[in-house]
Amino acid sequence: MEKYDLLPKQLLLEGTCLEEDFFIPSLLSEEEILRTHHEGYWNKLKLGQLTQKEIRAMGFPFHPILVERGRYIAKGTLECAYHAFREGVALNIAGGTHHSFRERGEGFCLFNDIAIASTELLYHEQVSQILIVDLDVHQGNGTASIFREEPRVFTFSMHGGHNYPLNKEESDLDIPLPDGMEDEDYLEILKETLPDLISRVSPDIIFYLSGVDVLASDKLGRLGMSIEGCKERDQFVFKSAKAASIPVVVSMGGGYSTHIKDIIEAHANTFRMAKSIYF
Repeated sequence: MEKYDLLPKQLLLEGTCLEEDFFIPSLLSEEEILRTHHEGYWNKLKLGQLTQKEIRAMGFPFHPILVERGRYIAKGTLECAYHAFREGVALNIAGGTHHSFRERGEGFCLFNDIAIASTELLYHEQVSQILIVDLDVHQGNGTASIFREEPRVFTFSMHGGHNYPLNKEESDLDIPLPDGMEDEDYLEILKETLPDLISRVSPDIIFYLSGVDVLASDKLGRLGMSIEGCKERDQFVFKSAKAASIPVVVSMGGGYSTHIKDIIEAHANTFRMAKSIYF
């Protein structure tokens, strides 16, 4: 998507980020993929043997470059975790592929980057408890499914109740929102929920999916938030995590507003808030 090229350019142009603030991740290994995704699914991706039904569920035509791209994105989220341990926060310019299940892709998502990163940190015993804060407008159904039986990962999804996916999975905490919800009500719910959740779960790291498809201007969103409200949302998540001394990894998630400038502004605000609070 165009936003992945424009966002870093905007951040560099305005001085929010410098060239040395960016890193290029390595390629996610097959071993890392298979600790989260089923071998049969990975083999279909690797060999280009997905059925037409599976390709339709993914939402775009299959191409090997998408598999390679997905491996870099997922590795970026994992490597962000190590940066966050040192710096307090790290952000993936892409990611948020929360509709990917262990055994299939769905909703423009091939590999579940946050699930892969979480699994790797647990596997290597670098954390003992994880909190996933998914504020994309769509429920993180793949993530909820992957960690349904994993008590070390708490999945929290606050999403449009009548939006995609039609058949929701069960997160550890789901807060479905009515169509058209605006800033004040949205932020009130978040502020009532997140600090208590952080205190109760006591995570070693937070993965934050900061989708900007909550905007009123979003073609797929159905909520009524402003760019300023979305910015305040990000600010509150960062301040809550920092107050508890918990590192945060951010994946950008969705954003489908009619005007690309609105998408870039909202995503750039996430980086601006991170910089203002942590650096």
